[in-house]
Amino acid sequence: MDLVLTMVIAVVVIALVFDYTNGFHDAANAIATSISTRALTPRIALAMAAVLNFVGALLGVGVAQTIQGIIDIDSRVSSGIDMDRAHGLTIVLAALIGAITWNLITWYFGIPSSSSHALIGGIVGAGAASATAVDWATLVEKVAIPMVLSPLLGFAGAFALMTAIMWIFRKANPGKVARGFRHAQTVSAAGMSLGHGLQDAQKTMGVIVLALVAGGFEDGSDVPLWVIIAAASAIAAGTYSGGWRIMRTLGRRIIDLDPPRGFAAEGVAATVLYVMAIGLHAPVSTTHTITSAIMGSGATKRFSAVRWGVAKGIVTAWIVTIPAAAAVAAGFYGVAQFFLP
Repeated sequence: MDLVLTMVIAVVVIALVFDYTNGFHDAANAIATSISTRALTPRIALAMAAVLNFVGALLGVGVAQTIQGIIDIDSRVSSGIDMDRAHGLTIVLAALIGAITWNLITWYFGIPSSSSHALIGGIVGAGAASATAVDWATLVEKVAIPMVLSPLLGFAGAFALMTAIMWIFRKANPGKVARGFRHAQTVSAAGMSLGHGLQDAQKTMGVIVLALVAGGFEDGSDVPLWVIIAAASAIAAGTYSGGWRIMRTLGRRIIDLDPPRGFAAEGVAATVLYVMAIGLHAPVSTTHTITSAIMGSGATKRFSAVRWGVAKGIVTAWIVTIPAAAAVAAGFYGVAQFFLP
């Protein structure tokens, strides 16, 4: 087996490991609110989320193509020389190492950071360190703007929807309302799980295609079916393994949610994910979106009901994710270039 093929296989396997870590890191995004309000038991919620993550991953490839377009790997391997192809694969490997490292750090400390932006940071860091062309226009239009916009929409949308729910059911029996929305949360949690698969599995697909292009096995015009199935399976398996540390942060530490607020947060967050993935092909963060929606729905109680100190820590993690993952990726590339092609 030649060097390039060996490296392609290695990078694909590591990309699927990232996808798996994305699943257990971000499992809480879809189901923490439903578990905290006792709408679903943890094991049932995880099983549902895993299945719908898999289904969601089959619904499109627009986000994957956006990820491919962040760096111009073609310019690195245009000569077709094996050594250049192996170097291109080293760049993709560095991007993955940066993302996985940051995912594991934030998972260990129970911080709901963004796997999506860890991956994007890894790609940018590896690209910049290797002097590979980074498409800054795509990065701003498809990543930076949606990254800021999606949590704002999540907060405002959940605040507005919960306000409407409070007005519509203002004369209803609170116990009956809670029971009704507890059932409705099964639907909203399912919607979040589908959106998580639609968004996050595609990011791994994009990285795998980058590796295949670098290795000379694909031209990057499409995403092969086996890549879609592999990424869908990896994220579903990771989700089923659970993300208990982050569930506690999202489900309880930000605010004690009731079923109507949980439904409002999940419903709005899922809608934002669909619009960004299907309409704009923008790789937004499920973590950013659902956390902001939880804050928005919780703020309808009173603004002081939200534990803003916890929220501040989460927002700080959001801000540092891309540069932190980029720094790890650049550092790995700096070391790896002495040992790898």
